[in-house]
Amino acid sequence: MTESLRGNFPLTKKAVIEPKTDTETTSKNLALTIAEAGYERKAGEIILLNLANISYLSDYFVIMTGYSKVQVRAIADAVEGQVEIEWQRRPRTTEGKAEGTWILQDYGDVIVHIMMPREREFYNLEAFWGHAERIFMPNSDDVGG
Repeated sequence: MTESLRGNFPLTKKAVIEPKTDTETTSKNLALTIAEAGYERKAGEIILLNLANISYLSDYFVIMTGYSKVQVRAIADAVEGQVEIEWQRRPRTTEGKAEGTWILQDYGDVIVHIMMPREREFYNLEAFWGHAERIFMPNSDDVGG
């Protein structure tokens, strides 16, 4: 898919944010690039958590589900490739690729979590960061993917 999905993602009223700084805008756009790469690989339950005002860890978490170890790895590869193309950046570190059940990619201002359903349910990062603003992305199933 060559067209950008950024304008097509449905946002909840709570999740609509006005960026305060260029850094925050850059982080949000990087997070959206990552979400689009996951979407293209049919990741499910894609969500962005805006942590900029509540944590020093990063500005955004991007959390998504892969439904097999092969898909989790493919999503991680797609994210890495798309970010390298659009942002000329590679993750500072990548963890979990060998196991393929939860891959973490750390881009500094954005941390990516690609998880199998069991890991996502067990660790429930969305609940842990429940006070963060959320931007919900469409599931690949929602658009006939």
